[in-house]
Amino acid sequence: MNVLVTGGAGFIGSHLCEKLLDAGHRVYNVDNFCDFYSPDIKRNNIQVAQQNPNYRLLAGDIRNQEFLERIFAENQFDMVIHLAAMAGVRPSIKAPQLYTEVNVNGTVNLLECCRKNSIKNFIFASSSSVYGNNTKIPFAETDAVDFPISPYAATKKAGELWCYTYHHLHKISIACLRFFTVIGPRQRPDLALHKFASRIANHKPIQVYGDGSSKRDYTYIDDITDGVLKAMQYVKNNLVYDIFNLGESKRIDLLHMIKSLEDEMGMTAEKEWLPMQPGDVQLTYADIEKSRKILGYSPQFPFELGVKKFVEWFNER
Repeated sequence: MNVLVTGGAGFIGSHLCEKLLDAGHRVYNVDNFCDFYSPDIKRNNIQVAQQNPNYRLLAGDIRNQEFLERIFAENQFDMVIHLAAMAGVRPSIKAPQLYTEVNVNGTVNLLECCRKNSIKNFIFASSSSVYGNNTKIPFAETDAVDFPISPYAATKKAGELWCYTYHHLHKISIACLRFFTVIGPRQRPDLALHKFASRIANHKPIQVYGDGSSKRDYTYIDDITDGVLKAMQYVKNNLVYDIFNLGESKRIDLLHMIKSLEDEMGMTAEKEWLPMQPGDVQLTYADIEKSRKILGYSPQFPFELGVKKFVEWFNER
């Protein structure tokens, strides 16, 4: 297949592009190399993929409708995997308009290009943040997600709704994948595991928000990309609109995460205790039974192994 991946130079996107190439697909990566974090990191992420003749980088912005219409006209895409987004809960509070322009308008731009070009297969990267401070655990796809507590979460919920609208009106087969905190090599430098590792390595205190009891469902990158590949087959073989959780279905508290990182690095973190931040959720915890049953999704990398593999990569950079 000819697969368009948006955000294919990022953490998840670069891994996914390599998996798609390994599976024999032709991959087109749209990325604008924005400065949310260093563009050099993203350019380094795609060095392996760029050695493959079936890989093509299409540098551009999903907010630019003219750019999108041109690349859709010039290439015959069979499927769109839409990962590109302004990421992060806390930054979204400071720049809600930017997050709306990229995450909502950019998604609609892509869906509209799919409609115009009769592309019937679409994967949308959603987020566990849509669950907000859900009190029912684990979080299931049937739970109400009407109370986002950050602009980032609101944009992801909006993206899911736009996807349903285009499925209903234009018969595009769509899977929305709710990713739960992804870890592994190339993790973004603004995410907690990477940020903590950098500060510990440089003998600087780490900032711990709250009392350390907040919990996350950490998911290893290879499990995420495996889930995406399985979702591709599902939307290709069925005319559907569906939502799936991709997590490990385990709860790891913040202090345990820090201790695991300290153990792998062989160093001790100095902690600076700070209040919980607006928009942060207390808990994420994925119910993955639907993903297991329908997609055959089965995470293989427990949290401790994920931390080990991240630290190995961190030390080898």
